[in-house]
Amino acid sequence: MLVHICCAVDSHYFLQKLQKDYPDEKLVGFFYDPNIHPYSEYYLRLLDVKRSCKMLGIELIEGEYDTEAWLEAVRGLEHEPEKGARCAVCFDRRFEVSAKKAAELGEKTFTSTLLTSPKKSLKQLKTAGDALAEKEGISFVAPDYRKASGTQEQNILAKEDQLYRQDYCGCLFGLTMQREQQQKLADELFVPISGQVQPESIEARIALYEKRWKLEEQGVTYRIVKQRFLNWRLKFATLKVRKVPVAAHILPYSTLRGTYTRGKVEYATGVLHHMSRDEVKFVTLDDYNNLLGTDYTDMMQLIFAPPPFEQEAALRSILGLDSYDLSSIVIVETVPENKIELILDAETYSDVKEVLLPTTS
Repeated sequence: MLVHICCAVDSHYFLQKLQKDYPDEKLVGFFYDPNIHPYSEYYLRLLDVKRSCKMLGIELIEGEYDTEAWLEAVRGLEHEPEKGARCAVCFDRRFEVSAKKAAELGEKTFTSTLLTSPKKSLKQLKTAGDALAEKEGISFVAPDYRKASGTQEQNILAKEDQLYRQDYCGCLFGLTMQREQQQKLADELFVPISGQVQPESIEARIALYEKRWKLEEQGVTYRIVKQRFLNWRLKFATLKVRKVPVAAHILPYSTLRGTYTRGKVEYATGVLHHMSRDEVKFVTLDDYNNLLGTDYTDMMQLIFAPPPFEQEAALRSILGLDSYDLSSIVIVETVPENKIELILDAETYSDVKEVLLPTTS
């Protein structure tokens, strides 16, 4: 039996139920999810599915990440709600490819872990699965493992085995609508041009779950613990001196009361050069290097290859500022002597992140 897999939280429980209910079937996992965006999120979910299948002794095949074909398939349905017409097309696309793969492998049946997702319509899934199975001359198995407290059991199992628990279906359009309804920043879609890994970004989660994999290979016990913290994302920033753009680097947790300010540097306290308005401060590249032990030769190097986020964030403390200081700190080649204009659109917000802690017992 070919089992289309969407994510580890759904598949881990679903596969174990199938192993129990179909003991004579050899289960083959098929991870095919071109709807997942961005690619880093796709990779993270695949990583967790690989771990789950390894734990359960199930072969796993990865399908093609043909995102462009998926986007073309749902064109015009971008604003459809969850469980609407876009979801139906999405199921059809994934089920069509899964049914073809099952037939190609000589399997007589296929199914999907989407059947256990509480956010999906079981009737909608079964209709799509049956139609595409008939087209390929095979059958679609649609067990209802949600009933009889199945969803609760699934959540308990996911927690016990410390699976990665995503909080959106994976679809770009579903994500943006969900974040708008929650009045939250869709920070999953933020990737700085520098490539610097941001706190609680998908890239940060990948690093954590890759480290988890290595610890398990080494036999090291651990726990994944959640922590609440103040997060930050820079959306846009421009520095102009006498209306001419100047290369500048914005330190993490820099904010403005609005998004625009102007003024002149009035005085210095040590290496901090203070602008006349809105608590904006400047630090030269040379002083930045001295304080952090870095060796950047020009601003372009710093802008496109900054140190790790945590190292930069620690600079505020080194500068003698409070740990909860949110004033704008701008790194420049030389301190501006003329009229300054700063556009800075950034957001701070309460967030929750996962940290991996080795256990002592």
